[in-house]
Amino acid sequence: MTSPRVSVLLPVRNAAATLEECLASLAAQTLADHEVIAVDDHSTDGSRAILEGAGRRDARVRVVRNPGEGLVAALNASAAAARGALLARMDADDVCHPERLRAQAARFQRDGALAILGTCVRLVGPSGPNDGMRAYVRWLNELLDHEAIVRDLFVESPLAHPTVMMRAEELRRLGGYRAFDGPEDYDLWLRAHAAGARFAKLPEALVDWRDTPGRLSRTDPRYAPARFRELKIRALEGGALAHRAAVVWGAGPVGKGWSRALRARGHEVAAFVEVHPRRLGERIHGVPVVPVEAAAGMTGALHLAAVGRPGAREEIRRQAARLGLRDGADLIAVA
Repeated sequence: MTSPRVSVLLPVRNAAATLEECLASLAAQTLADHEVIAVDDHSTDGSRAILEGAGRRDARVRVVRNPGEGLVAALNASAAAARGALLARMDADDVCHPERLRAQAARFQRDGALAILGTCVRLVGPSGPNDGMRAYVRWLNELLDHEAIVRDLFVESPLAHPTVMMRAEELRRLGGYRAFDGPEDYDLWLRAHAAGARFAKLPEALVDWRDTPGRLSRTDPRYAPARFRELKIRALEGGALAHRAAVVWGAGPVGKGWSRALRARGHEVAAFVEVHPRRLGERIHGVPVVPVEAAAGMTGALHLAAVGRPGAREEIRRQAARLGLRDGADLIAVA
């Protein structure tokens, strides 16, 4: 049997309300040379019957039994069953633009060095996305090339998981998705970056990304901010933070949270850098708060731009560059 060009990894759990629309969007893809590897994660709402019906109508839909419990087991099971050289992620509550698979496959054909490729997204939902989610998607949709993606990799996940297409050999090289008490997609991007993978994102919004109160990223503790921060620190420990003290730019909630987390893992926090005069001279967690100019003498440390206010991150980058700190080596943006 000839292998398809693209295998779509589709984990499903109690998605009967949206699954048919999702499957219809995949059936309508202009790239016909694909298969859908659907793994039912023990649904109780009729999702399995919908998948089996789709498989009877379209031989490209293959329903695979989930050997374990949970999303990671379903993802790894679908990847193991996939025959395509390119793997496309999809969630059962999202919808693809008809050109999605063709556009992503074409980009891979043009760029042999590319390993992981996302697309921009359009938020949809019955009650409308909240302001925080809107801001996140605006930020995410601006990160298009490899340099922009890795520059902000430690801020938040720069790729919407259901938009991603990757080379199957890359996922195998990374050992698949990792089962642990944290975000499996962000963990994969961090491991891929550490392994030298090249990222990119198509500028078109080729996936309608459904935002609902019940989505896993809102309800599952694995996706809590503290779990993301722990992953970021562990990744930095294997790179830029190794054998260096930290200097935290920003003494607000984000910066204080990073200081506590770093100190809990045994890292020295040498100083907080602040632009607000009223905070200068204070001590936070026993650490002095110093002005921007004082950071020029802390060249051996890793400087962390730990702010959440819009525009503040870029202002820190401008100030750090003025002091001769190299973005990505001496200064890394985090959140």
